[in-house]
Amino acid sequence: MSQFIVHSIPGSPYGRAVFAALEEKRVGYRLAPVPPGTLKAEPHTARHPFGRVPVLEQDGFLLYETQAILRYLDRVLTSPALTPAEPKAAGRMDQLMNICDWYLFQGVANVIGFQRVVKPRLLGQPADEAAVAQAMPKAHAVFEELSRLLGSRTCFAGEAVSLADLMIAPQLDFFSLTPEWAPLTAQRTNLCAWLSRMNDGASMKATTWEKIAQLAAA
Repeated sequence: MSQFIVHSIPGSPYGRAVFAALEEKRVGYRLAPVPPGTLKAEPHTARHPFGRVPVLEQDGFLLYETQAILRYLDRVLTSPALTPAEPKAAGRMDQLMNICDWYLFQGVANVIGFQRVVKPRLLGQPADEAAVAQAMPKAHAVFEELSRLLGSRTCFAGEAVSLADLMIAPQLDFFSLTPEWAPLTAQRTNLCAWLSRMNDGASMKATTWEKIAQLAAA
């Protein structure tokens, strides 16, 4: 099978989800770095008309939207399977992937992560404290639901890593860099234990911001 090319920005949690899935599948891939200021311009808009990352490329086939990419990879690379065979567990996985997109990222991670990590690290600007404070009630609601759905399970959709874990782990690992992580997880320690297990895995270790930045430089 030809090599997979991932067009992404080093540090993107969504890009990392794709890298982690490829690591789980134990296949080679190449990072085609997208400079942050070029997302809304050619040539990237030819790959993704809405100017986001990641985009997967294989033999001229281009696919954007992280959920679509992850499901595609799980179909063409069948081992190890990252979608539960049991229908209810698969349904829970799909639900959690949508929670990640619509509630964890929208209005929470894209606000707090941007203000606390992206602005100071990449833009050299201070955080907007009012924006962070406004996002915190929704953040607590999302973290509470993630904690409830995880419960005492090893992974979100059962005892084995699924696409849901690979989507959510990069988002929460990003959160762990912020001062908001402590209050958000103080009463939700199962999320901390789950993230620690994920970060101890080979796919997360291989896709840290630093390691993906090294791929970009190469």
